[in-house]
Amino acid sequence: MRTIDPKTIEEIRDLVFTYFAEECGMDRAKITDATNIVTELEGDSVMLLSLLEIVRKKYGLTVELKTLGKRLMQKPANTVGQVIDLTLKVVQYGNDIANVDL
Repeated sequence: MRTIDPKTIEEIRDLVFTYFAEECGMDRAKITDATNIVTELEGDSVMLLSLLEIVRKKYGLTVELKTLGKRLMQKPANTVGQVIDLTLKVVQYGNDIANVDL
């Protein structure tokens, strides 16, 4: 398990907000933690997996996207804030994410 410091939290928040703003053609300033990815940004689960692949590479994680997909089926991330929380847990737990109670 990796320790998540405040700098990493900010990096991840910035990465998630920027990713959805760019991918959805939305002004970043209009996106909040409560913004719904599907209804407000017209995003989908493929975008989320793409984002998680970016995070996986950035932080040198080896967790498989298949594992992440299974976790999303158990507890979907519908808002930007939920995606940030999930992303932080992926970075924190890496391959052990499959055994973490989300």
